[in-house]
Amino acid sequence: MVDLTGQKQPEKKPTLWYSASILDEVRLWPKEVTEEIGRQLNKIEYGGQASDFKSMATIGSGVYEIRHSERSDQYRLIYVAKFKEAIYVIHVISKKKTQKTAQRDIDIAKERYKRLVDKRRKLGYE
Repeated sequence: MVDLTGQKQPEKKPTLWYSASILDEVRLWPKEVTEEIGRQLNKIEYGGQASDFKSMATIGSGVYEIRHSERSDQYRLIYVAKFKEAIYVIHVISKKKTQKTAQRDIDIAKERYKRLVDKRRKLGYE
């Protein structure tokens, strides 16, 4: 896409949710949280970086989380943006009370990442 000055503008990469239940959980978050996480995700969709993010290499290559705190609760959205066709949201964490990510959440995200990579391979993606 080219703007009126002739500058090439970045294409918006679509965001795909691993499952509808993940999106449903995000919809239950406080409005302030969903708006802020949405703004951060939008930056990523246009090729930028979230303001508060962390690499989650223990889950998989190219996995990150967007972090947001609201009233002593912490919210996390774990995603993969390295694939050219889309950003994949593979897990979310609601109302986390500590900085450390629970092993259960790491295990869930690892399994989803593995399934995502396997599915992409079967579909012929690079």
